Formats: sequence, structure tokens, C-alpha cells
Amino acid sequence: MLKHFLRHPSSANLTTNKFVLFGLLSLTLTACSKDEVKVKAPAPAVSVYSIKSQAIGGYREFVARTEAFKEANLRARVEGELTERHFREGSTVEKGQVLLRIDPAAYEAALSAAKADLSSRVSGEDNAKRNLKRANDLIDEGYISQSDFDRLTTEESQAKSAVKAAQAALEKAELDLSYTTITAPFSGRIGKVNYNVGNLVGPTSNTLATLIISNPIFVSFQVEESFYTSYLQNHQGERSADDAKIDVSLRLPNNSEYPEKGKLDFADTKISEGMGTVELRTIFPNPHHIILPGLFVTLIVESQNKEEMALIPQAAVQESQQGKFVLIVDENNKVIQRHVVLGRRINAMWVAEKGVAIGEKVIVEGLQKVRSGVEVRGIEKHVDPIIGTISDLNNKAVDSSKVNEPNISPSAVADK
Repeated sequence: MLKHFLRHPSSANLTTNKFVLFGLLSLTLTACSKDEVKVKAPAPAVSVYSIKSQAIGGYREFVARTEAFKEANLRARVEGELTERHFREGSTVEKGQVLLRIDPAAYEAALSAAKADLSSRVSGEDNAKRNLKRANDLIDEGYISQSDFDRLTTEESQAKSAVKAAQAALEKAELDLSYTTITAPFSGRIGKVNYNVGNLVGPTSNTLATLIISNPIFVSFQVEESFYTSYLQNHQGERSADDAKIDVSLRLPNNSEYPEKGKLDFADTKISEGMGTVELRTIFPNPHHIILPGLFVTLIVESQNKEEMALIPQAAVQESQQGKFVLIVDENNKVIQRHVVLGRRINAMWVAEKGVAIGEKVIVEGLQKVRSGVEVRGIEKHVDPIIGTISDLNNKAVDSSKVNEPNISPSAVADK
């Protein structure tokens, strides 16, 4: 039709042609406008965690060292050849159990000699007593002189002293013989033996082995004198360490929290010269012998007067040149950046002293997909406060690597 009108441009048709062209152009522009309308992209999905609170008290950490509850260095008290060993290194031994033996032959002979000498001395004493008794009967009748009587009295006294000396020698011989058998002074765990059977040992030798009790176990640490003085001023009513209103816990060298709680056991009575510190000691149960003596640990002291404070997962915390921050999803599903002041770390959580409020939703997964001001779709998750594992609310574990993939939503992964 358009071609027909163009071929016959009469005056009557020109007006008609204009209306037709205008209509065709309007239809074309309308069609183009409909084709160019863009579909709005859906809001990205992120995993969020509702901030919860926990009762937190005044807190401080100390570098501490563990010590055995009881320790005995086994030494040789007599000289001789080591002939027997009756334990396995690192094992548990019982009180009175025979551990080592030194060759007793020389000490058995010395004991026999001491017994014989005592017997001889006793016979000499008996003879001296009989002589003095006869002298007592004769001196009154004048059959012996006073000088002879005095001599017999002295001999009787000397015989008594000789018997006592022989008895002491016998006790010493018996004691030396008993030292050839080394027994456990208490039940505990015994360490490495420093001398093998066949070695010559004696009082000047090094420790033969060490026996310890490690359940319970001591943990010693030091505090500066100013801190300790302030503590004493604020707790003057406490009569003993048991009255201290503190909770004591441990962090092991592998950064794991020790499950048992301890208590303050001892505070030294003086300040260490040159160091300006006072030594304190705590005691912890150690039923599974996880803690060994000589271990460096972190001692955590927390007051029992606590207040509710917000905890946020470590996975939510980011850091910039301005400091640490988190991303919050507000009630309008918009992302807000918040700078935070963090306190102590408790397992997989941080204590947030400033910057967030209890009940707010903090992003824990999908952080790389969003920025401040962006609208998001928050999917609430559960965060294990001990190990930091993120899971859905019915405790199904979520693979965080899949959640962050662009084509897989967190809900789809959870459904799998």
C-alpha cells in the first residue's frame, strides 16, 4: 500500500499518506520501546546471622607454664652397680612399687659384719656387768681396792657405749642395704631412665628417673605488682584464694580451649626482686593427662561479675585501613557497613564492644557479592560458636564454597 501511495502523489492522497506514515512510525517506535524494557535482576542471596549475647566478665590473659602437682627426682643414695629395672618408661607406677635395684652384695656383707660386731659388744657388756657386780660384793669386805673397783666401773660403762655404737652401725648397715632397692614414693607416672642396667651409680650421679603426678596439675603465672596491689585493695574481705570471685580457664598451644575449669591455689608472699611481679598459681583437673608439665599455655582470668555483650562470628569480620568492620542487613534488606570495636575472642566468636546491637543481622557468607547500600535477600543461618561451622537452621551443614558460586543460591545448596 505504501508503494501505491508513493507512486500516485495526488493532492488528495498526500494528506492520507502523511497519516499512514505517522501511524506506521508510531507502531514501529512503540514496538521498539517494548523490546527495550529491561528486567530487574533479583537481589543477591547472602547468609546472615542474628547477633546474640552472652554474659561476659572482666577479662585478662596471661602467659603461663604448667607444673606437676607432685614431682620426685629418684637418685641413688648408695654407690653400686645398677642390676635391675622393674618399670616401663612413661608408664604409671604404684606407691611402694620396686623400680630399680643396686647390687646389694657389699651392703649385705657390711650388715653381717655389723651384726657380728654388735653380738661381740653385747657379750663384752655382759662380762663387764658381771665383773662390776662381783666387785660390788667384795669392796665392802675389803677384798678389792677402790682403784680396781673404779676400773671395773669404767669398763662396764665403756662396754655399754660400745654396744650402742655397734647398734648404730647395724642400723646404718641396714639402711644402706635398704637403699639398694629404689621404690616409688607415691603413685604417678615415671619418665625416662638416665642410667641403664650395668651402670655404676652413686650419690654423686645425676637423677636416675623422675616420678610425677600430673592430675591435678599446677599452672603458674606472674602479674605485675601494680595490678596485684589494686586487686588486693579491691578484695580486702577475701581471706583465702578460694574466696576470689574469678573464673579461670586455659587455652592450649594449639589454640583449643581446655574443657576443665581451674581455681586460684596460691599467691606468693613477696614481690620478685628486679622483675616487679608476684607469682600466682592455679590448679586444674587433668584426668586424661592432656596437659604435661613444662607446657606454655594461655591462662584466661575472668571476673564472675558479668554483663550481656554481643558476639559476632569471626567469618563476618573484615578489615580495612580504617579498622575492622562488618556488613549488616537492615530491616529494608539494605547492606550497611559498620565499624566495630572487638574485645576478646571466644572460640569462633568475637566479643563486639561497640558497633553492633544484639538482634541485628550480620552477613557471614556471600560478602564478596555485595557492598554497602545494595539490596540483598538474607537467608538466616546458624553458626557453631565453638568451631564456626555455618549451617542452616535445621543444622544441615552448608558447603561455603558452593554458597559463593554465582549460579547456586544458599537455599539450593541447603536443600541438597
